[in-house]
Amino acid sequence: MKVPFNKPFFAGNELTYISRAVKSGKISGDGVFTKKCHTYFEKHYGFKKVLLTPSCTAALEMAAILIEAREGDEVIMPSYTFVSTANAFVLRGAKIVFCDSNQVHPNIDASKIESLITPNTKAIVVVHYAGMACDMAAVMALANKFKLFVIEDAAQAINGFYKDKPLGSFGHLAAFSFHETKNINAGEGGMLVINDEQFIERSEVIREKGTNRSRFFRGEISQYQWVDIGSSYLPSDITAAYLFAQLEKLQKIQAKRLIIWNRYYEAFLKLEKLQMVKLPVIPNDSTNNAHIFYLVCVSREERNALITYLKSRGVLAVFHYLCLHQSPYFNDQNGLAFPNAEKYSERLVRLPLFYELKSSEQACVIEAVLEFYKSK
Repeated sequence: MKVPFNKPFFAGNELTYISRAVKSGKISGDGVFTKKCHTYFEKHYGFKKVLLTPSCTAALEMAAILIEAREGDEVIMPSYTFVSTANAFVLRGAKIVFCDSNQVHPNIDASKIESLITPNTKAIVVVHYAGMACDMAAVMALANKFKLFVIEDAAQAINGFYKDKPLGSFGHLAAFSFHETKNINAGEGGMLVINDEQFIERSEVIREKGTNRSRFFRGEISQYQWVDIGSSYLPSDITAAYLFAQLEKLQKIQAKRLIIWNRYYEAFLKLEKLQMVKLPVIPNDSTNNAHIFYLVCVSREERNALITYLKSRGVLAVFHYLCLHQSPYFNDQNGLAFPNAEKYSERLVRLPLFYELKSSEQACVIEAVLEFYKSK
């Protein structure tokens, strides 16, 4: 049996909605389905303003422009994250200041942030790893104390909550991903959430190549012109049509993924009790959106051996981020040591988790993992 790591879910109405978008005669950005998606997110999660983007990367780049990150500014973020989290701010000339992960969870260690704040600090970027919440109470308290912007990289956090409030609604800005590996997907896609009203009008301008075209289409002005910097951050309405079909099945998708996640957790409890692996820890006040199920092995060598063994059994399991502070691009910071982030980089392995994962396929994954540890 071959078990892939991921298989994008097809909800059923994607092609129907794409066909409707094509027949409408408008398939560029901000068509009918884009507006449907915007309405869904603003209504269901209470976000003040959302804008679909071609990717989460694009949304993060827009966030960096909106807070006017520039040379001389410092932006604090976790080292254990995807490169897009940092790239968005590096492109504006800002200096990245990395922070370690929490000891029991890959999220940023909020207790270590304050010591990194300087007069040049402009923003804190948090990443809700595996769709589980960072300590947003602590982060927002620091932001208020030092008058800093907070950007939530909520790429993995759709339908995740902290203290009953949706992830993506805490920071001044937030970015989501709808890449094919996410719980709901559009193949490629993303979304910028604007929670601070001061950024709403300018976000539309930046997204429309620096023009006030959005106001023109709403009939607020008689012509549009170049008024600010910007780029083309609009996705096609075909992308939005695909995404809207996914949104209609969001709760069904989430429920099924959680069943799969819990089955893994229960199956591997015995390994944790024997101190062979560490299981995911759900942070305080956070929900679990079942985006990732991972194991933390006792060493890099054992993690790599497990991946190799699973592959020999037809199961594709993968590691995750390499710490950004150890990357070639940031080799001037290679002297830094972030033991928790490095632990996850070296020891974490992700198991297959997708909506259409059959019980028989998951049983195959579980059996293979348990067989590997029988020999230990």
